[in-house]
Amino acid sequence: MKRGTLLAVFIFVATILLVAVATIWPTASAITYAGGRSSGGLGSTSTPQSAVDELAAQLKLRAAAKAYSELANKAEFTEPEFERDLTGSAMSLRTYATLDSFEVQPLHQSDSDAELLMKMHWSSVVGTFDDTRDLHAVKTGDNWAINWPLKHEARVPPQVIPVNYLRWDVIYRGAGDDWGTQDVEAPHVRIVDMHPVNRAEGVVVMGELLNEDVMPAFVSVRATLLGKDGSTLDSEGAFDMISQTLLPKQVTPFIIHFPGTPLSKVGSIRMQPVSVLVAASADPVVEIENQQYKSGVDAAVTGQLTNQSGHPVNVAHVLTTFYDSNGQLVWVGGQYIDRALQPQTPVDFRVPMPQDLAAKVSTERTIVATYMQGNY
Repeated sequence: MKRGTLLAVFIFVATILLVAVATIWPTASAITYAGGRSSGGLGSTSTPQSAVDELAAQLKLRAAAKAYSELANKAEFTEPEFERDLTGSAMSLRTYATLDSFEVQPLHQSDSDAELLMKMHWSSVVGTFDDTRDLHAVKTGDNWAINWPLKHEARVPPQVIPVNYLRWDVIYRGAGDDWGTQDVEAPHVRIVDMHPVNRAEGVVVMGELLNEDVMPAFVSVRATLLGKDGSTLDSEGAFDMISQTLLPKQVTPFIIHFPGTPLSKVGSIRMQPVSVLVAASADPVVEIENQQYKSGVDAAVTGQLTNQSGHPVNVAHVLTTFYDSNGQLVWVGGQYIDRALQPQTPVDFRVPMPQDLAAKVSTERTIVATYMQGNY
């Protein structure tokens, strides 16, 4: 046998052996990467902590059926109900989120049961959101299992909801139409306020944008930081921290982050608002109720959202503009609601405020941007 052939056979056999060894005796790093634990053995549930770790490992792998089968109280609800609790319904933010990490805080333990607090950090396309659950662990033989605290979504009763709202449709020039060289021009939008602030992470540019036209607009804002010599330092857009569909005369806040760039290096800021004509409607109507601002430690605006329409809102984004006593912008904050807004069902929201700026806040204004499958 030639040397090259012998070497190829050796590499092939060695590869098969290594794969077999890794499958039978996985390394700690491989287990951790897959969502398991780096100690205690794969699948071990000999302690309350290891039982929670095993459950989280299955959730990381989106193995809801496996996680459900290991629950101590699975007789209290069905597997689809358990999966719906994790992933939400009506194509909400939870539907495509993945469990990024988790923290477990033991609260109490006896020989037969234990109480633990589990804080899960979920990752989505628009950032992370947290979900905290109080877990009860029970011991059976040498193993522990988790009682899952299922959150039941409210059932909307059958009913008729009358709707009466404005709607704007757009008809564009077709290939065979002789309408001149242009379609309908873009809506006129204007930045009515802009305020840069220096934060520990870098410059933050915030402001408000007005649709001053009589037609709806899909909007965005881009800011370019220029140095004292006129050179470009950085250019960023508002991304999702803006209500992108504006009806006539509506105002949206925006905030743009420039990590790593201190305000001391900035000579000027060039702002570029962009608008595109879109079809839109004034539905759904999401009412903001019981809104209040809490100052001091954990400063935030809290309240409830109620979907007044007759169909679910897949994703709701709460945006709050904070002002001082002179009406000047202090901060722009936001929170995505991780579950769909069902009709006529109140949902709590909380928009946090940076602690060092909280004392400056005198008033605030909150709006809700909505996203629905197949609608604007």
